[in-house]
Amino acid sequence: MAAQHQVSASPQHDRRSSSLLGLFMLQCRVIGALLFREMHTRYGRENIGFLWVIGEPILFCAGVAIAWTAIRNSHEHNLPTTAIVLTGYVPLTMWRHCLGRAVFAFQSNGSLLFHRQVTPLDIILARTILEIMGALGAGFLVFLGAWFLGYMEPPKNYGMLYLGLGFHCLFSLATALLVAALSEMSELIEKSINIFSYLSLPFSGAFMMVDWLPPRWQSAILLSPSVDNIEMIREGQFGDSAHAHYDIFYDSWITFVLLLIGLSLTLRARRHIVVQ
Repeated sequence: MAAQHQVSASPQHDRRSSSLLGLFMLQCRVIGALLFREMHTRYGRENIGFLWVIGEPILFCAGVAIAWTAIRNSHEHNLPTTAIVLTGYVPLTMWRHCLGRAVFAFQSNGSLLFHRQVTPLDIILARTILEIMGALGAGFLVFLGAWFLGYMEPPKNYGMLYLGLGFHCLFSLATALLVAALSEMSELIEKSINIFSYLSLPFSGAFMMVDWLPPRWQSAILLSPSVDNIEMIREGQFGDSAHAHYDIFYDSWITFVLLLIGLSLTLRARRHIVVQ
């Protein structure tokens, strides 16, 4: 009887697994379609079109890197200035662009929610993925240019570099989910998000390292997940010479909590979306 029950239950389990896989693939196709729609809506087909996804962050990253290289010493605390700027400004650009595109993201795409397959989560995922791809692509191209000109060297630890970037992508997604949902619930978020992004610059870790701060401030600044992420990225770039400080355990659980809160608010945001 047990064997017969096991055999009869197996096809049902297979059908359930194939159904879940089918739903997952469907949502992937939906997000892919939203990605292309977002690129077409934002950049059109004239001039370089969707290449502005990378071109716009390149202008920001390259401009800041060139300015800092020109006006500052070649090294800061025995680390190359150009590399310090790029390893900090690329993650900062990623986070700020994700934050900016999250404001009223559901409302501006509200008409898409009439399609049963499209959810608010799909909309914010598409926008966030686009910004992350743009920032990473721009950072890679600017790095290649700086490396070719002799201002940067290849990373010392690729594993740590990718780990830091992965954490920062999740952190950018988590904060985008929070802002997207909260901006639908209150206009105050829309009015204050630019001010918040500027005021948070000293706590982003983009233009300094934790080791440069007095010891009494180091524990406090590491409460910012962005700082932990950028410290990991810089250890990946510079190796042990960076004297990086970070807490992977803290970074993991705080990012996970932010993602859970963001997902919870996103699931509740639909009732607040006003379709024009």
